[in-house]
Amino acid sequence: MEKLYTGKTKDVYKLANGHVLLKFKDDVTGKDGKFDPGENAVGLSIDGIGRKNLEVTTMFFKLLDKAGIKTHYISSNLEDGTMEVLHATPFGKGLEVICRLKATGSFIRRYGEYIKDGTTFEKGYVEATLKDDFRGDPLITSEGLEALNIMDQKMFEKMKKETLAITKIVADVLKKKGLELWDIKYEFGFNNGKVILIDEISSGNMRAYKDGKNVGPIELTEYLLS
Repeated sequence: MEKLYTGKTKDVYKLANGHVLLKFKDDVTGKDGKFDPGENAVGLSIDGIGRKNLEVTTMFFKLLDKAGIKTHYISSNLEDGTMEVLHATPFGKGLEVICRLKATGSFIRRYGEYIKDGTTFEKGYVEATLKDDFRGDPLITSEGLEALNIMDQKMFEKMKKETLAITKIVADVLKKKGLELWDIKYEFGFNNGKVILIDEISSGNMRAYKDGKNVGPIELTEYLLS
């Protein structure tokens, strides 16, 4: 296999059949040794979390497939910690889409003068950031994406609508486990001219609460797999 990319939480390989293989790692994003899905750097390693993230991701991608939502998922090998996916072209050099159901984390760090931590977004709030470690993954508007020839506003609105639909499915799964989803991060890409969900859906990409307390990635994963 040809190694295409060494990522923070996954390594990416090219397969002979034209598909791509993702190898999940035990690294998670955070700062000062603490997990934070909103950070753009590896903060710590958690033994076994990569395989469990793959298991959770597989569960969600199968649910999305049943709901008619297109993703890059083909199959998973839990023993090897790998997932075979369709090849997808990223938007620009990578675009992250965050759906917020509650105001917290980096949102409060930016806008805390105007909103309290934990405030509910009744309709959900979708924002995008460019993947750029050097510049701290800057926020960008739909107009900015269009001006940079990354994505037109019509496509952004379609992606936003799909993001909200995906988030509802994820939130409903958590709700059945007695958990409340506060925010979640996605990535989208192009495959055969269509926008599809790529990367993963796991505890490392979301923030959840139970009985008013933040649930860490290990505990959250255990809830999701129970």
